[in-house]
Amino acid sequence: MPPPVFRFAPSPNGYLHLGHAYSALLNADLARASGGRLLLRIEDIDRTRCRPQFEQAIYDDLFWLGVAWDGEVRRQSDHLELYRDAVTQLAARGLIYPAFESRAEIARLVADKDAVSPWPRDPDGAPHYPGIGKQLSAEKRAELIAAGVPYALRLDMAAAVELVGELNWQELGSGPDGETGTIMALPEAWGDVIIARKETPTSYHLSVVIDDALQGVTEVVRGADLFWSTSVHRLLQNLLGLPAPVYRHHALLRDAEGRKLSKSTGSTGLRELRAAGVTPAEIRTMVGLAAPV
Repeated sequence: MPPPVFRFAPSPNGYLHLGHAYSALLNADLARASGGRLLLRIEDIDRTRCRPQFEQAIYDDLFWLGVAWDGEVRRQSDHLELYRDAVTQLAARGLIYPAFESRAEIARLVADKDAVSPWPRDPDGAPHYPGIGKQLSAEKRAELIAAGVPYALRLDMAAAVELVGELNWQELGSGPDGETGTIMALPEAWGDVIIARKETPTSYHLSVVIDDALQGVTEVVRGADLFWSTSVHRLLQNLLGLPAPVYRHHALLRDAEGRKLSKSTGSTGLRELRAAGVTPAEIRTMVGLAAPV
């Protein structure tokens, strides 16, 4: 069998913190121990938040940590046509539709529905799409698009699940409640997820499965917060005829209040720790990894 292929895939929308260090080092350790390869991917489809200085900081932090990758870095923003082609494939099968409600309008719709009975939420706690995009006629959709109204392209989850049937994945790590082994995928728990937007021809869910397949990734090692997202990824892999890697979700590092480390909450960055004199060996100790053999 060919050697396994791992990947570390950060977004350059902030500075890396200890949680990223743990994931990068774990991927590197597993690749080394198995005689495999480690790839680096920059997930920069969010052009409003991603910055060149954050991308350069990723390279600087990984070099300092001693994390080396194989081959060239893949930047998602260089491959938008590939994602656009996948959207076209899904559209040709009648599996996506444009939804025109703004975030504020969706919030009001959810509030109205919650006032009657609890509206369903996805595993991350976000409400399912409550709008009427799926019911609009082709003529009305074309009219709104021609008028320049912003929209999101959503997956018709019910139609996609009916088409594909039951799915599962192989889990070498564990989920939030210790789930491991053969895991039954539950994509319907996410509702009609966004596949692309008017201004961006892809989404995290779509681009990640395409990139993993095209890069030949055989083992996806990432945080347990993405465990149930794998249900959507398995669905898209099946719809697009892509291979499924093995997954290994790991525990998240948390702060003193029990919150997962996050760029959005200002978790201490690796660059700050480096400036304070912390060494790469101490970083390994801080994240609970032994010294590499």
